[in-house]
Amino acid sequence: MATNFLVHEKIWFDKFKYDDAERRFYEQMNGPVAGASRQENGASVILRDIARARENIQKSLAGTSGPGASSGPSGDHSELVIRIASLEVENQSLRGVVQELQQAISKLEARLNVLEKSSPGHRATAPQTQHVSPMRQVEPPAKKPATPAEDDEDDDIDMFGSDNEEEDKKAAQLREERLRQYAEKKAKKPALVAKSSILLDVKPWDDETDMAQLEACVRSIQLDGLVWGASKLVPVGYGIRKLQIQCVVEDDKVGTDLLEEEITKFEEHVQSVDIAAFNKI
Repeated sequence: MATNFLVHEKIWFDKFKYDDAERRFYEQMNGPVAGASRQENGASVILRDIARARENIQKSLAGTSGPGASSGPSGDHSELVIRIASLEVENQSLRGVVQELQQAISKLEARLNVLEKSSPGHRATAPQTQHVSPMRQVEPPAKKPATPAEDDEDDDIDMFGSDNEEEDKKAAQLREERLRQYAEKKAKKPALVAKSSILLDVKPWDDETDMAQLEACVRSIQLDGLVWGASKLVPVGYGIRKLQIQCVVEDDKVGTDLLEEEITKFEEHVQSVDIAAFNKI
């Protein structure tokens, strides 16, 4: 539309010719003026260029390329016009594509509506009301009276028959036999003996006490369940040493009190007896 408007527009492209004729007329009448003539020459040149540009635009709109159409300002205007024309053509083609797409979408929507209407699940069916009859109370089945023959059969059944008694006797005998075997195994198994490890401190009277004789006296004590172990002399002070001896005893047979009584019997050598350590084994 813009191109058509510019083609039919009437523009004064020959204005520079009239300007030149008017300039010559005044020069002949008044004589040539140097400064003014130069300014008028410059203005005429500009006007001439503008007229040429307009002429090139008109030719480009008309489909013909004039001289200087591809260079200078006129060339830029021609390129702009060409781009505008190409954009309009492209816009028209895009409009055609959009219209086709809209038509295709409308066809698909119409087809989808037809398919939905024709599908059996889409049909709206009124819910069928079912008639529910009131609940009737179900009466339990009447118990039939027992006949004399059935009573006789019930009397024949023995709840505590002789077979059950025999099975109970066998189970009791088997249980007693297993208990007896378990008691015998337990009696044969040796019982665990509780033992303790004791560390004794035997103190002499003074530094003149014979410690070897004191140890011999202590080891001379022999009791059932008593076993003497290692010993050593530990210095106490002022040259006095004590006997530290270890022993293992059975708790049920030998106690600490008994050991102290037996050791303190040797009054000539032993002053006192202390338990340094006591551990269960």
